Amino acid sequence: MSTAVPTGTAFPTNTAVPLVLAGARGHGRWHLDNIRRLQDKGIVRLAGICELTPLTPAEIPEGLGTPEQSADFGALLDSTGARIAVVCTPIPTHTDLALTAAARGVHLLLEKPPAPSYAEFRRMADGVAEAGVVCQIGFQSLGSHAVPAIRELITQGAIGEIAGVGGAGAWARAESYYRRAPWAGKRRMNGVDVIDGALTNPLAHAVATALALAGTTRAEDVTGIETELAHANAIESDDTSCVRITTADARPVVVAATLCAEDPDDPYVVVHGDRGRITYWYKQDRVLLQRAGHGPEELEYGHTDLLENLVEHLTDGTALLVPPTATEAFMRVVEAIRTAPDPVTLPDDAWHLLPGEDRRVVPGIDGLVAAAADTLALYSELGATWALTTAHPKEVST
Repeated sequence: MSTAVPTGTAFPTNTAVPLVLAGARGHGRWHLDNIRRLQDKGIVRLAGICELTPLTPAEIPEGLGTPEQSADFGALLDSTGARIAVVCTPIPTHTDLALTAAARGVHLLLEKPPAPSYAEFRRMADGVAEAGVVCQIGFQSLGSHAVPAIRELITQGAIGEIAGVGGAGAWARAESYYRRAPWAGKRRMNGVDVIDGALTNPLAHAVATALALAGTTRAEDVTGIETELAHANAIESDDTSCVRITTADARPVVVAATLCAEDPDDPYVVVHGDRGRITYWYKQDRVLLQRAGHGPEELEYGHTDLLENLVEHLTDGTALLVPPTATEAFMRVVEAIRTAPDPVTLPDDAWHLLPGEDRRVVPGIDGLVAAAADTLALYSELGATWALTTAHPKEVST
């Protein structure tokens, strides 16, 4: 997961790099706090904020000063002299904003998912490469030191021959989550792809991390994709779904997700071997190694921030952790979900409302999610009657 520093783009090591943040509300608030942390370390300087409605002074974390604000991203990059842009805007805007920055020689941290379709992803990735700028995709889980450590355990044969990789995400989202923005929970809006589903946005890290641990990151590593997409909420996209990716080395990757969990818990990825298994809770950087002839070993790892890694890449050539090439297989999954039939609406008797939490719950879904990751089976294969109409195999030409 590395790329060379383009000629002539290296930054001086003793100067805070000027930066513009596009999209400072919602998840952008996390980026504001992270930028404040790195600014305190003298690594970056927040020069501008791009929002349709300017942030009030109360919305800007103390210590970030009074960055210039504008709704015109290109003009803001020009006026601030920004060298890096963090793009945390609605999914359909990612490609155009990335290319706007690239045309000005501005390097990028682009939030996940990088694009709503494989065609848009290719337009972004190819345009960025042609412009000679560096782009980091914001899969923060891939900044964990646990990822290379697990890959090394696999290479060493710690759990024997690998049978496949599972991923499980049992989360909960209130109905208000789908009212947070006009594009929330949409597959398309005004004729433009959005694809804001459980596997492509909130639990996209589970998919990308499972693929990374399987060594399946390039487009050609994927030979087939099966999807099962459903929703209990009154939305277009999926909130309860699973996917099985057939890989070039015939080791399946199955990821199951829901935003309608009974008892929400941290998502995880599990690598299955014939002599053990490795479970990775990627939000905690925590690993459980279980193998024949040994007691269970619990390991905790550090984490490299992706914005900090991007700056280090540009200043001293440190390997970039998540270039676009590392997300090609993930984008194949996004494309399969985009082109699949619309998600099935779960019948009224398959879910109920928790009034106190304003959220819909699918009884038994927590167990189904865990079983899918454990057995590498799809919901329909595990006996979920409502899933029988959601199964859609898809071959991927590479």
